[in-house]
Amino acid sequence: MRFPPFASRAHLEDLFNTGLRAMLDAHDELGTHILVLANAVQDAALWHDLRVALEESHTRHAERAGAALRNGRAPTAAADDVTVFLKLMAIGFSHLAPVESRRVPADPMQALPDWELQFNPLRALRPERMSRERVEGIARPFDARGFHFNKPFLDQEVLWRGELAGKPARLLYNKFPFAPLHGLLVPEPELERPQLLTPEMHDWAWCVAGAAANAIAGFGLAYNSYGAFASVNHLHFQSFVRDAPLPAQAGATAYPLAAQRHRDTREAWFHLDALHRAGTAYNLIYDGDGLLLIPRARQGEVVLEAWSGGFGWSEMAGVFAVTCRDDFATLDGPTLRAALARWAV
Repeated sequence: MRFPPFASRAHLEDLFNTGLRAMLDAHDELGTHILVLANAVQDAALWHDLRVALEESHTRHAERAGAALRNGRAPTAAADDVTVFLKLMAIGFSHLAPVESRRVPADPMQALPDWELQFNPLRALRPERMSRERVEGIARPFDARGFHFNKPFLDQEVLWRGELAGKPARLLYNKFPFAPLHGLLVPEPELERPQLLTPEMHDWAWCVAGAAANAIAGFGLAYNSYGAFASVNHLHFQSFVRDAPLPAQAGATAYPLAAQRHRDTREAWFHLDALHRAGTAYNLIYDGDGLLLIPRARQGEVVLEAWSGGFGWSEMAGVFAVTCRDDFATLDGPTLRAALARWAV
């Protein structure tokens, strides 16, 4: 019998890291190289272990891409992967390094925890999909012609599949992660549900997150509603593990958004249902203490700052990923607070 992926932190880390190494060895493909690279830079120890193999892989793919282009042919890979890899070639493998992060002191006059800032230049290379669209409402039907998690080429990116809390589920690697042990958890993928919660799936996520948090300190399941920078309209949650709480999880009364802590699943659904009826977008974080619910403006209703690639669950919870080193060095607490406050409803 296979253990669920969230049986313990040691088990999840072993599953996660072993899978990346096996994927790099077994699939000499451009998309695989990009996924392993982007995940490896999230962890300095993993980067140290995989750096040589990744450099060799980078060299092979660069030689193939160069030969194809010199002969007037496009490299043999998905167009998105080719675009990303050509940018990686321009950067140069020797200039790649693990993701950096720093704490940014909040306004000392406000009772707020420090913000977190992450320098993650590989995030700038990811395809935007629907994350830049202005959307109406918080739901649209599933589109089998669009990107979704049942695409055959994603099969090799599945980290784990099996039964979880009574439902079949898949855990995939995030191709451009921005959190430790960052996964994409897709319940009952074959049913092809759109990114719209139901009472059943809310209860399922609550159950999974509670059980996993009992086994893994700092575990959480995050959810971007449609219109809240969900880039894929196929029902999914994002799993992560942190050594310290997210700033929004600290429960500061001066937090610039109306983050709500719910410890009862039915009470939480009452509030979620009200947001659905009002057409209000939201971000969620299920954890060992219940649910953190953050209502917010829909994407397209607020102009993004030049330094931002979007405001999903991580930014709404106080952790900001930037792709420019100057922004990483200069952004301060009041600026981040003001940017977050603009999304309040």
